[in-house]
Amino acid sequence: MLNKFRRRNYELENLDRGSYTAEEYEECISELQLVNEWLGDARALKRTLLKDVRKNQLQNFSVLDVGAGSGELLRVAAAWARETKRDFRGVGLELNERSAEAINEQSTAFDEITSVRSDARCLPFANGAFDYVICSLFTHHFVEVEIIDILHEMSRVARRRIFVIDLHRHAIAYYFYTTIGKLFLHNRLLREDGAL
Repeated sequence: MLNKFRRRNYELENLDRGSYTAEEYEECISELQLVNEWLGDARALKRTLLKDVRKNQLQNFSVLDVGAGSGELLRVAAAWARETKRDFRGVGLELNERSAEAINEQSTAFDEITSVRSDARCLPFANGAFDYVICSLFTHHFVEVEIIDILHEMSRVARRRIFVIDLHRHAIAYYFYTTIGKLFLHNRLLREDGAL
């Protein structure tokens, strides 16, 4: 049983198949932010990208978030930039129309954040258009050859660096999603996709 966690699972998630209702997707957007916070996305962003900005003493910087979800990491970066008196420009790229809308809806307090609807495998930006390009909990939705294309595209539009945060399959996470996760996670998509 534990051997299955040593290999990558190529089964498509509900989010990849589109097997959900509009209501389930709306609920998923909200609850996914809590899961991402629990998984430590914001902490990882602060220990990597924002640390790099501080180390290089950048007073302004731009970030493209590929597969941005509802844009929570862009809001973390924008809030940090304001706290540290830096200029920031953030763009959230999403293929899903509803997620692209959610970035704008949830970022109304941040004029410096916008969204673009496009495919991560063919980014609609010029070479070096952003200082940094990030993606979080995104690449596991693709097969290896597509991930390579996405990484090439991210590198192409990044002037400085790219940062990728993603999953490592583990039995503890699986058992969390299939047992006590049912008490905390109300959204079917998160429970089923998380266990996958």
